[in-house]
Formats: sequence, C-alpha cells, structure tokens
Amino acid sequence: METSLPPDQISDAPATRTEREAKTVLLLNANAAGGRAAAYKRQIEEHTAKLPRRPMLFVSRDAQMAIRLIDALPAGSRVIVFGGDGTVNQLLPSLLAGGHTLGIVAVGSGNDTARALGVDRMKWPTALDHALQAAPENIDLGEITYTNARGFTQTKLFVSSFCAGFDAATVQQTQSLPTWLGGMPRYMLATFVMLATLDSFDLRISIDGKAIHAGPVLLASALNTATYGGGMQIAPSALIDDGALDLMIAERMGLMRVLSLLPRMLVGRHLGEPGVIHQCFGDLHIKAQQPVPMAADGEYLGEAIEASLRIKPAQLPVLRAQSAQG
Repeated sequence: METSLPPDQISDAPATRTEREAKTVLLLNANAAGGRAAAYKRQIEEHTAKLPRRPMLFVSRDAQMAIRLIDALPAGSRVIVFGGDGTVNQLLPSLLAGGHTLGIVAVGSGNDTARALGVDRMKWPTALDHALQAAPENIDLGEITYTNARGFTQTKLFVSSFCAGFDAATVQQTQSLPTWLGGMPRYMLATFVMLATLDSFDLRISIDGKAIHAGPVLLASALNTATYGGGMQIAPSALIDDGALDLMIAERMGLMRVLSLLPRMLVGRHLGEPGVIHQCFGDLHIKAQQPVPMAADGEYLGEAIEASLRIKPAQLPVLRAQSAQG
C-alpha cells in the first residue's frame, strides 16, 4: 500500500482505540475500474493540499491491507472510498466493527451504491468535498448466510444487491471480459454471452416462513438499491433506508421472452409483466435443488444450495447527497 503519510500516524501510541480522536482518511482502490483509478492519486493529493485540514490519503492494491488500515483507525472515523461496489463490499465488516462513516467517490466499474446515495454523477472533486463536509445518515444492509455444495456455511454483508441464478452467473462472466469495459456495458455484454445457455434453476423460496415460490426460475435477486449491474433498474421502488429488501424473481422463460423483457428491465418497466414477481421482505430463505451461482454487490460468491437473507436496518453511517435522501 502506498500512503501520502506514514501508516503509523494513524495510531496515537499511548491511547486506546476508543480514546483516540476520530480521523478522516481517503482510501483509493488502485484496482478499481480495471486499474484506471490509480491515475487519480496525484490529482487527489493536489486537491487536498489546498484544504485547511488535509486528510490522509492511502492507495491500496490489496484488499487485506485496506482492511487492516481501517481496523487500525480510531472508532468513528470517516472513511472516504475512491472505488465501486466491490471495494465497498469488501470493507463492510471493518467499517461496521469500527463504527466508521462511509463516503464514496464513484470511480469503480459498478457504482450502484454510489447511485443510491446520489453521488454517482458528481465529478470526483465535488464528491470528495461533499464527503468531507456532509453529515452522516444511517442506511440498511443486507446479510446472507449461505451453504455451498460442500456443506460449508458463510455469512456475507451487502449494500446493494444479492443475486442467485442467471444474473449471478453473469457476474462471474464479467470477470473474463476486458478490464477497460466497465459499468453497464460490461454487464450487458456478459448478459448476452450468458443468453447462449439461458440456464434455469429449481428454487424453493419462502418469506417469513411462508412459501411464495417453488419451481424453476431464471433468477432471484434481493435488492437494497433500485439498480444493479451498473445501473439496470431491476427494483425501481427499492430504498436503501426503508427497513426492507426487494425480492425480484424472473420465472423460467425462453430466449425471445427474455430479449423482449430485457429493455424494460433496463429502465424499470418490467414490474407486473408475466413471469416477474416482486415482493418486499425482511427475512427470506432459498433452497436449491442443485447448486446455484450466487453473487453480492457484483462480487461472485460461488455456487450454493441454500441461503438465508435478512435486512439489517440503519446499520451503516454514510454520506449522502441531499437529492438522494428519502
């Protein structure tokens, strides 16, 4: 990890973590946007040099080192992340454990969390200045506990989305595409590649212990934000602070039906269409007849045979744009 100040300046030796003064740090994920985000380092240094109180800038190419950095911060610090959904997702446990506030400067490939916070279209200097000054507000998180085909159980947090089925397989496919292609174009190209197989998955889905679906589906997604996949409006009514997640199910359908539905899904006009199910929930359980691909916040999790999801209301302090507040 590169830093504009030595890492040991994060710690004030004699004090405990809770006694130390909260700090403001900038964390630039140099791997975001296929590595293009690294070019912002010099510009950020020049911009922050003009500020009355210059925040520390850290440039990370390794998720584990970024996590260790956040773990070393005094409780209640302000962490402004230059990156996308994947970057934020990896840092969630440490942000929560430290009671830190999250700000986002959207320079990643997938910026659905930034879009929900209303900062995705800000130029980076504007987004940074906003994150340095805005008052925190709490947003919800989703939590997944899933069991893979070998019987191992894991728990994962997400801000924006959880996917099971076709869209999760599409996330996996994006990993093999050129890194210079980002956002929705990358996701849509992967989608068209996956249309060649158009697999369906036999799922049993229940909400609060009540079965709502049993049978083959193309996809089942839980949304905390209105968009996923770099801006696809899969759940246009979803809010990041309403204490609920939005379940979207697309039942098994043929290629021509998918192709006719896809343009509507891009702009959020698919609700009410035959074969599309939308329902809000707090707790959800998925049981698969065979291993099904799963993903969270655009990060592929692998295949699983069972998953439980729940909403965790008002968990994470974030820095939102005024226009994004409900």
